[in-house]
Amino acid sequence: MKQLIVPTTAVEAADPGRFGPKAANLAALGRAGLPIPHGFCLDAEAYRMQVAALGLAEAARGVFGSQDGPQARRCALQMKLGLLDQPIIPDILEPLLAAWRELAGKTGALTVVRSSALVEDRFGSSFAGQFESFVGVEGETDFITAVRACWGALWMTRALRYMATHDVDPADTAMGVLIQPLVSARVSGGGLSHTAEGGMRISATWGLGSAIAQGEVTPDRYELSRDGKALEVVPGLKDHVVGCEHKAEPMTRIVPKALVKKACLSRVQIAELGSLLRRVEDHMGMPVEIEWALDDSGFKLLQGRPLHVQDTHVPDKVWLHHPRLNGHPAGIGWGEGRAVVVNCECELTRVGPGDILVTKVAGPGLAQILTQVGGVVAERGGSTSHLASLARERGIPMVLGVHEATQRIPDGVRIAVDGVAGIVRWIPAAAAAPAAVNS
Repeated sequence: MKQLIVPTTAVEAADPGRFGPKAANLAALGRAGLPIPHGFCLDAEAYRMQVAALGLAEAARGVFGSQDGPQARRCALQMKLGLLDQPIIPDILEPLLAAWRELAGKTGALTVVRSSALVEDRFGSSFAGQFESFVGVEGETDFITAVRACWGALWMTRALRYMATHDVDPADTAMGVLIQPLVSARVSGGGLSHTAEGGMRISATWGLGSAIAQGEVTPDRYELSRDGKALEVVPGLKDHVVGCEHKAEPMTRIVPKALVKKACLSRVQIAELGSLLRRVEDHMGMPVEIEWALDDSGFKLLQGRPLHVQDTHVPDKVWLHHPRLNGHPAGIGWGEGRAVVVNCECELTRVGPGDILVTKVAGPGLAQILTQVGGVVAERGGSTSHLASLARERGIPMVLGVHEATQRIPDGVRIAVDGVAGIVRWIPAAAAAPAAVNS
């Protein structure tokens, strides 16, 4: 039997067919000399072995193969419960625990356990935020639970919806797992190696990057030239931080007032990140999106995946005369429609086909609504959030980090979203109303 557990430093770890593109891309970057937190990968074959040992193959086929909706849902539930609740078979469990103990003993750090499905981080199907990652795992029981939860994430409702829109049957794929030491980040963020204007863009926040990924803060935005020179620095609104201290579980804390609008990166650090972005792009041979973290020893790359890029749209001149707000561009398209201001997920039923969703926080949980909206505007989030990645691949115009959008944009007005320039405009109700006709 082939080795199921491979260190990220090994040549085999760069095989996306065994470990998933997320793990494989990162391992390949590490082998190319780029800084990554080295750990180990669990082969997707381990997932297949577990499914077979639990007798779940028939249930897997029944999720998309059944014409009976209730039966399909029962099959999905059977898959999730089986993978989450049943013990891992000894052929997988024993070497897995041995590798984890060695990593924890060598680094002295808490553990990050990340899903790495065979179908994610590809051009057109990033699955950003649709699976699971567990940060700050400590103890064998929690570690094994996290691995099982990553397997089970393939059968979560949001992932199944996403696969259905991309013509992917979960029974035909499998889940690898990436295990790494937690980077005790002082600053984290993302980066796009190519913008519509021909430059590069970096986002950053204090602490761990989950606050950006989930759209919970408005990160700093740094516009760079292709040679890494900072062209524009726009400090964000970073009022809370997900942070950790050595051997302590990550916690959310309030950011001191003096740091909320203070830029996280120096110009030297911006240039260094720009250089890393170019190196990742050169290695992958295409425009890329990265996630990164900065600890006391320097920058670490946490992810690299293909980036969707679209040309700038030239708006009709009529829009230039109407109110505008600026934000973080998601990098795709132009959309016009009726503004639907939503302050709670329970109001999403108000959003109809072609409407522009205006909301406070644009987290990956909103992915389900991307199939019908004409665009998205949110008060929090940035260009490298998970939802922004999903919007780019679906061609949905999106502008995030638009201050007070839900208060300043009237519900029901005609609105335009420029996802490339990061501009939102709307036609005031008075301007849109037809003139009165005298009888």
